[in-house]
Amino acid sequence: MKLRRIWLAAALALYLALAIYQLGLPGLHYDEAREAGVNALEILTSAPISAFRNAGLTIGERTFPLMVQDYIGALNVYLTLPFLALTGIGVPNLRMLPILSGLLVLLLVERSVSAWIAWRRTSVHSEQASPEKVAATPISLSGLLAVSLLAVSPTFIFWSRQGIFVTNLTQVFVFLCIWQAVQWLRTGRARALIVAALAAGLALYAKLLAIWVIAPLALLAAGAWLMSRRRGRAPPLTLRTLIGAAAAFLLPLLPLLLFNLQTGGTFASIGGNLGQSYYGVNNLALGGNLGTRLGQLVQVLRGDQFWYLGAVFANQLAPWLAVVVIAVGAARAPGAVLPPLLLLAAAVLASIFTVSALFVTHYALLQPLALAVVGIALGAVLQEPTGGLAPLRRTTRPAPRIGVSHLLVGAFFLTWVAIDLTNTFAYHRALAQSGGLGDHSDASYHLAYHLRYNGMGAPIALDWGMDAPVRYLSAGTVTPIEIFGYASPAAPDAEFANRLAPFLENPDNVYLLHSVDATVFQGRAAAFFDSVAAQGLTAVRQQVFSQRDGTPLYEIWKVQP
Repeated sequence: MKLRRIWLAAALALYLALAIYQLGLPGLHYDEAREAGVNALEILTSAPISAFRNAGLTIGERTFPLMVQDYIGALNVYLTLPFLALTGIGVPNLRMLPILSGLLVLLLVERSVSAWIAWRRTSVHSEQASPEKVAATPISLSGLLAVSLLAVSPTFIFWSRQGIFVTNLTQVFVFLCIWQAVQWLRTGRARALIVAALAAGLALYAKLLAIWVIAPLALLAAGAWLMSRRRGRAPPLTLRTLIGAAAAFLLPLLPLLLFNLQTGGTFASIGGNLGQSYYGVNNLALGGNLGTRLGQLVQVLRGDQFWYLGAVFANQLAPWLAVVVIAVGAARAPGAVLPPLLLLAAAVLASIFTVSALFVTHYALLQPLALAVVGIALGAVLQEPTGGLAPLRRTTRPAPRIGVSHLLVGAFFLTWVAIDLTNTFAYHRALAQSGGLGDHSDASYHLAYHLRYNGMGAPIALDWGMDAPVRYLSAGTVTPIEIFGYASPAAPDAEFANRLAPFLENPDNVYLLHSVDATVFQGRAAAFFDSVAAQGLTAVRQQVFSQRDGTPLYEIWKVQP
């Protein structure tokens, strides 16, 4: 057991080393700033708070945000506060929270897998673990294998570095929920069920897509309880426990409920995108969407979705190794492998609906679950005692002989780890050269500093992606005015020209545009130039900010007679 603790500590240390290195890169993404940085900055500096949809909890003369998007809670805002208060405003400072969240995920993955293995083992003996044994859940080989795969995975490393961008807090609460749900089934301790319910509510408040895992997990747990009840070994479920679990689940969702009482935003976002999402995804195209999601599951195993780091590196063997290991593990220990595999499959099916787009970043939630399933399957192939194997005698079990299957699994595991570790190093080298590409470029740093130190405190933003990073990077001294309109990414709305007109009257105003190839919300630049020409004015480009490879990204314009 001591060796397993050393193994776990080494995996955690390796993760931290890989995740913290050059933490200021890539550049600050809009979502990182919008969903945590800006509001946290405003709270710390006592500046007016720009709450999403102007909805919040008013205390005194200040209104604190409840949500940062219609489906993303403000947890990152409040959890970031101590880091920024202690270390100051900066990009690495902001990213320390998601880095530590990733560390918690690794620990919770190990606890979840080990609790599952322990429960399957006790089920062989038709017994239920006593509550006193909860703290003594041994570190399982399966848990260590899963943690080791995650600790070197480019997907896990680089999404943890920008965890606010992918809301990696959902991983923390989802795995806390899984761990405690299994502990409840294993020990019958009411407190475990209440903590699981609390974690489920926190996961949903962090980001509603956590329902992909939370809903099927609840169904699986209920099914397991009913099966145990028929065998006379079900955990006790009193009315008091049910009320406590329901209250714990609803408590973290109160800010979401208050937000919707004030704005109805979540219901409007979901209801308005049932058929076709904001970015044009057809939610009725079930087969096509499922194909896209399965492709993304394969992609996050390969780790080749990080084009914006400056290069792409893929572990082509990972998906094939996962399929082989899971198939063999399920054949050898179906009771251990199939339930978590079913949970993963249900989550993938749930993910084919979206109110935005089928972004691969959504699978930041499912990638640790996928590798947890792989870890369980690896342990099953290595004959770790589980409910899918032959019943164990209560006497001391002799050490298993090392056979061909053990050597093959060991080779599979070491090959996977070696390729992922090599690719993580390669991504870091590419990132050091590129500084990040597109919306992740560190060119935004230069833009923000130029605006701040040249007295351009209120530039007019004519495209998405500049406002929040500039505000955060300038420590609130520059506040861009977004007038491009969110109604449609494809074209400006009818009122765009009217919003623009008053600003054109002042020749001192500056306007922020993306370069043609980097434009996100289309048509605004053309409408801007048309309006300028219609008034007999001339638009003059003042400054261009480029990626490190010379590709232009941001432009500053002024309008002259």
